[in-house]
Amino acid sequence: MIYSRVVGTGRYLPEKRLTNDELAETIDTTDAWITQRTGIKARHIAAEGETTSDLAYKAAVQALEASQSGPKDIDLILVATSTPDLVFPSTATLVQEKLGIGGCPAFDVQAVCAGFAYGLSVADNFIRAGSSKKVLLIGAETFSRILDWTDRRTCVLFGDGAGAVVLEASDTAGIHSTHIHADGQFRDALCVPSGVSKRYADVIEANAFVQMDGQKVFKWAVKEMGNLARRTLAENGLAADEIDWMVPHQANIRIIESVAQKAGLSMDKVVVTVDQHGNTSAASVPMALDVALRDGRIMPGHKIMIEAFGGGFTWGSALLTM
Repeated sequence: MIYSRVVGTGRYLPEKRLTNDELAETIDTTDAWITQRTGIKARHIAAEGETTSDLAYKAAVQALEASQSGPKDIDLILVATSTPDLVFPSTATLVQEKLGIGGCPAFDVQAVCAGFAYGLSVADNFIRAGSSKKVLLIGAETFSRILDWTDRRTCVLFGDGAGAVVLEASDTAGIHSTHIHADGQFRDALCVPSGVSKRYADVIEANAFVQMDGQKVFKWAVKEMGNLARRTLAENGLAADEIDWMVPHQANIRIIESVAQKAGLSMDKVVVTVDQHGNTSAASVPMALDVALRDGRIMPGHKIMIEAFGGGFTWGSALLTM
């Protein structure tokens, strides 16, 4: 039987680091207000002219090096993003061109903050089906480009960055299961209301930014991610104490703590990077995974649960052994 396994990770953060105190110089907020409600202390912001594909490429290079792979070893490229460089072609094809490996399939996955979980499910199924042997999966975002920087309800939350993983075919299970879900009835709770097909010239500027019903997002995220964590454990015949680490979407420390509690996991087993990265949407899980691998917390043989929740609503999880 063919399985897929993560064999390398990487990440990239833009050089500019924006702290809460710096934000407080331009909007009505304080470091204490942001920290208490979100756990965020700082986030990184892409430079002018620095695109999602630029961030994705730099994370990809790290992941390829970590996996001891060359670009030409890759036979599928997936980029999870809600902030593509262009309407088309896909950001994945732009990364493909930067890597110099034309020919293999390359496409984007759009599930907002759950994009990496969705991409992991797609990559796993391609490998299990025998269609691919080595997949480059990247979560990359320049969310700063779709923020209203006068709206403290949203602009304090998000940052830019990219995380990447290389998965390859294996005869031993790496990814044990993936679980992805969506419910479009909640589309207005977290969205950018304008787009290519739905453009209103008189309101386009006002609607070109992230809009969010924070309370609804919080309640639904905690409920569904908690339920999904328990289902993921049950479907794999595991108890919570058999999980070495949970790597959740880094949206808000209160959501992370609540989901860990519902899953029966101590925060000592949860990887947290939201304080320094903010919410980087589809990039948050692979970046957090890379941080914990490189600092030695996550080691070969560890069982990892990944969870993410995003606009749509979309949500997903995965259970894997490193």
